[in-house]
Amino acid sequence: MANREMAVYCFDTLVCHYNNDETPPPAFDDANHPLFVTWKKIVNGGEPRLRGCIGTLEARRLISGFKDYALTSALRDRRFPPIQSKELPFLQCTVSVLTDYETAEDYLDWEVGKHGIIIEFTEPVSNTKRSATYLPEVPAHEGWTKIEAIDSLVRKAGYNGEITESVRRRIHLTRYQSTLFSMHYSEYISYVKATRGGVAPAINGTSKPAMAFS
Repeated sequence: MANREMAVYCFDTLVCHYNNDETPPPAFDDANHPLFVTWKKIVNGGEPRLRGCIGTLEARRLISGFKDYALTSALRDRRFPPIQSKELPFLQCTVSVLTDYETAEDYLDWEVGKHGIIIEFTEPVSNTKRSATYLPEVPAHEGWTKIEAIDSLVRKAGYNGEITESVRRRIHLTRYQSTLFSMHYSEYISYVKATRGGVAPAINGTSKPAMAFS
């Protein structure tokens, strides 16, 4: 199960990266699972905007996996510029632990809001192999039907041709489920103060934690 301590560990990892410090040991048990780390930015109470989301569909040790992907998703998601330390007060971290992988009968054999999906297919003309995934919350958040989610995922995989029923029927779909936990930076600061002697982490050598003033 994804939990608060996993999100704390991801914030710890990012904060210590900016401070060039050692990351405190995590407060959760290690295990083998596929996982994702998602960073979103919330400004002035607006809709959270994606700032990075990277993970692995292969099982990894959770401690090393969250440490690696906390930084990879924050700093090396090619869709976005690297997250800067001044953005910390506006960040929300979501950790996802993936479970229950199943081979679907066809590209519609899954439920919106319950399953994440992995599609794999070969382009009809070039025979290029393509693959992509959406976590369970993505199609539900976007309000997509199954076909809309599949077509969007086909584009995400890099296919630029016409999406026909014939293309959809080429898809090999794997469905999975996940547990997730989301934490805002302000909640992280409160957690650190409550569990580590009332001392909030300083950023970039300052004596005070980074705080939002907007």
